[in-house]
Formats: sequence, structure tokens, C-alpha cells
Amino acid sequence: MLAVDGFTLSETLVDVGDGHRLYVQDWGEAGAPAVLFLHGGPGTGATDDHKQCFDPSRQRVLFCDQRGVGRSEPYGSLQDNTTDHLVADIVRVLDRFEVDQAVLVGGSWSSCLALVFALAHPDRVRALVLHGLLTGRQQESDRLNQGHWRTFFPEVWQWYLDRTPREHHDDPSGYHVAQILGSDAARSRRSAYACTTADSAITDLDDRFAPAPLTDDFDPTPARVQAHCFTNSRFLPPDHVLDTTDRLTMPVHVVQGRYDMICPPRSAYELVQKLPRGELVRAVSGHGPDRESWNLLRTLLLELTR
Repeated sequence: MLAVDGFTLSETLVDVGDGHRLYVQDWGEAGAPAVLFLHGGPGTGATDDHKQCFDPSRQRVLFCDQRGVGRSEPYGSLQDNTTDHLVADIVRVLDRFEVDQAVLVGGSWSSCLALVFALAHPDRVRALVLHGLLTGRQQESDRLNQGHWRTFFPEVWQWYLDRTPREHHDDPSGYHVAQILGSDAARSRRSAYACTTADSAITDLDDRFAPAPLTDDFDPTPARVQAHCFTNSRFLPPDHVLDTTDRLTMPVHVVQGRYDMICPPRSAYELVQKLPRGELVRAVSGHGPDRESWNLLRTLLLELTR
């Protein structure tokens, strides 16, 4: 047991089966309303930076690293690592910590995961607080992979193309994803570096593109996990979320950056139109979230857990 800013923090590895153990932090007031934070990616893990939109004096927050990433074990495993597995893992984590119902918080990939979980287990969800919305549609992946953001970041696109063989310039993302998932470790690292660097460059509203060089300690694992998920259409039927969203009766709050290059605002708008209790809050930001988005998320969570 650890104390963070005077509040109890426990760290646990939860056995969820299939050889996987998930790293989970339990932070805040034990008797307060429960919040489950789902990290994005997929491929990244939860970090201390994510704590800034929570108030541990009024909330109990669970931070969970998904299968194969962060401090979960085995690191980098793609075996038995699908959206259905992740949904089942959320149930196991809530049960393990004796949480009957929680507010789910998720952004980017995890906004999609939170919606899929809520559709499968609506009784376990008090409310959804989402940002940088992703519904899991193929058109969202196509927009990103085909470089529709190049109008705003032409220098990033050219940098990306410079690391792509000319014969693959018509489909650079397809080339790099194939390399990331391939058996050649050196090529996998180079393509993971190219994709990760380009994604990072267009995530924030920052026009200073100065990519760090590829070093020996660069970890391609997050990019491999993400490629595994996205090349399998996120393991979801086409349009699954938007076709069934009207079944969600709990409050759903979406904070969406107006200038989000990763997850365009159109998806957030279309989702909220179908929700019985949906709210769209627009931020002057990119994919972020930046300080404005974090403050909006924090305000929403304080209202939902008071």
C-alpha cells in the first residue's frame, strides 16, 4: 500500500485468465463513487499524468493496464488479446474490487472500448465520460491511415513518406503496419517508430515538428498491439457502436477537440445525436487532451460523483 498526496494507492496484478495478469491501481477514497479509467492506444498504459482529471478526495479511481501493455503481464502478448477479451477483463476487475457500478472514463481507442462495454454490460455503468471519440468504424481508420491530415501537417506526411519505399507511397500505412507485425525485428522497429512519431506529431496543436531520432531503446510493442487491434477492425462488427448506441440509457458525456486530427469531431457529433442522454462538449484543442480538455473532464466527473 502506498500513499499518494495523502490518499491510499494499492497496486495489484489481477489474473484474468488466458495467461494474462492485469496491472491495476486503486486510488482515492474507498467509500467514494467508483471511476474506472481506460487508457487509449491500444498499446499504451495508464500513467500518473492521467490522474490530473480526478479528485481522490471525492472519488475512488481504478487505473487498469490492458492486456499486453503497461505493467500487465506478459508484456507485448497478442495472444487472446481482442476487444471481447478486454470487455470481459473489465468485468473481472470490477468484481475483483467489489465495484457494482462505475463511471467509465476513456479517450480515443478506450472511448470505443467503454462504449462497447456499456452496450454489453449496461448495469455496470453509472455514466460514460469520453474524449477524443472513436466509434470503431472503418472510415475512421481509413481517414487516419490514408493521411487525410496531410493538409494540416504536410511536413509530417513528407517525413512519413520518406521512410516508406516509393512503391508503397499509395498505401504507406498499409506497408508500415505489415512491417510492424512482421517477423523482421529491425524492420518492425523502424516502421513502429515511423507510425508512432507521425501519430504523436498530429496529436497536439503544435506546429513544431522536430522528431527525435530512432534509438536502440525505442520500444515497438505499443505500435504492435495497436496494429494487431486495428488490422482486425478492432474485433468489432461493422458500425457496431453507432448501430446500437440508442440502447445506452445512462448519461454519456463527450469532450471533443474541434481540431482533432486522430478522431475527427464528426464521429462525436453523430454519436451524440443517437444517444438518449448524450451531451457533446466541444474544446478548442486537438486529440490531446490538453489542459482545457482535462479541466472539462474534471468538472464533469465532479458533477457525476458528488
